[in-house]
Amino acid sequence: MGAGAAVMGAVAYFGLRPFADQVTTTRDSHDSEIVVETVVEGLEIPWSISFLNGSEAIVTERPGRVRLLDLSTGRAELLGTVDVAHVGEGGLLGCEVLPRGPKLILYRTATVQQRLTNSILLYDDLTLRDHAVLVDNIEGASVHNGGRVKAGPDGNVYATTGDAARPELSQRPDSLAGKILRLRPDGTPPPDNPSPNSLVYSMGHRNPQGIAWSPRRGRLFSTEHGPTGEFGRFAHDEVNLIVPGGNYGWPHVIGAGRDPRYVDPVLDSGSTTWAPSGCAFYSGTELEQFKDSLFFAALRGEALHRVALDEEERTVVLHEVLLSGTLGRLRDVAQAPDGSLYLLTSNRDGRGRPRQGDDRVVAIRNRR
Repeated sequence: MGAGAAVMGAVAYFGLRPFADQVTTTRDSHDSEIVVETVVEGLEIPWSISFLNGSEAIVTERPGRVRLLDLSTGRAELLGTVDVAHVGEGGLLGCEVLPRGPKLILYRTATVQQRLTNSILLYDDLTLRDHAVLVDNIEGASVHNGGRVKAGPDGNVYATTGDAARPELSQRPDSLAGKILRLRPDGTPPPDNPSPNSLVYSMGHRNPQGIAWSPRRGRLFSTEHGPTGEFGRFAHDEVNLIVPGGNYGWPHVIGAGRDPRYVDPVLDSGSTTWAPSGCAFYSGTELEQFKDSLFFAALRGEALHRVALDEEERTVVLHEVLLSGTLGRLRDVAQAPDGSLYLLTSNRDGRGRPRQGDDRVVAIRNRR
């Protein structure tokens, strides 16, 4: 396992030109110096990062590994492995650290009775010895498994699920596929869910892979992959404002359908493919110039996107593409306790072009 601290790239604005493997800085449009730094390298398809504290984080790798990352030294210790079906896009996906323990929530794809299913697991500590199954029998496939899990500001757990390559499941309220789920930490539905006895919080999703809450209003946003040929349609990746009980239209509409039965996206990629994955709102002070911005990682688009919203958080006032092509495919973005941004690359997932050191964890911060 390689350990980092080598800053990547002399780039014009936050990474818009090719970089060299050396310690360099750049100035952004707010005239502050930005450092893009490799923290750890040599990972295999890292999927999710969640911070334990100011000096440690948990990182999952899709083949089933859970690692403890020391943020100061770049050491990535293997905590253990989880049984997964590492098939196509499946495997060990999202992770989230819960306080008091700490407890760890994982989202994984497994083979059960010769079929692929997804489940949400809760571990009482980081030994990974024993777990409880919070949610089981989420339809799975070699593609479109969703996989993001996050603890919400209301104390509940939220998870994204894909349509498991069966678009019709997204519109079925009795299926957990193609949904955003909301559950209590014990796996039961909160009584104020749109349907009190159901985990379904929103439906009509194709393959959402990111969820984040805005710091100003506490609203939930999600990133979602658009079609790659289903029904002869392509692209139209989305950023959505998630409302309880909302139907986001897949497979009946893509992008802004202007149909009152479905919720239109806040941002739509049109004919361009981003393949958006993890997302995070920025609320820290380290990168004050990006306060309240929504960042999302893009896979096929190989970039970090920044989105600024108006006061009502329903209209995009700025959308810019950062780090374009410099790190390759990006799977997750998260804000660390010190206010820096952390990215995970996904160049070894079979769809990227791995370069020396991939895959890696990268930190973005102002120069100290």
